[in-house]
Amino acid sequence: MKKDVLVTVRGMQSIESVDGSEEVEMVAKGNYYFRNGHHFICYEEMSEGFDKPTKSMIKIADNVVEVDKKGVMNTHLVFEPEKKNVTFYATPFGQMEMGIAATKIAVQEEEENLSVSIDYALEINRMHTADCQLHVHVQSKEAGDFRLCS
Repeated sequence: MKKDVLVTVRGMQSIESVDGSEEVEMVAKGNYYFRNGHHFICYEEMSEGFDKPTKSMIKIADNVVEVDKKGVMNTHLVFEPEKKNVTFYATPFGQMEMGIAATKIAVQEEEENLSVSIDYALEINRMHTADCQLHVHVQSKEAGDFRLCS
């Protein structure tokens, strides 16, 4: 895959106290590289109501996915199957403790595409908050047939 890519990130949360689920999708241009057996995806995203972007990096290796965010929101998330990882999520409104317990990680590689799907349970301040899904699709700009995650 070439360095210049289109990154689509879609997240879905099913909250027990609320019927249905909430879905959010973001599309951005980004950079991709493969180094020492690891996939790296870097992109910037804007948060509603803020002028400065958040720089995001996703690292994929050996069934472990790491998401590092720096800017308006700051965190380092680690998704590993059947393991709970605890981190802090810093926002302009305060800091939260987050627990992430991934139940499934699926990575699909093609010549001009990379897709990652993660199912996980989310805890905030040690209380189960939601069952979530995260889908990341990375596509080389040179492929030319851009599509959103489905």
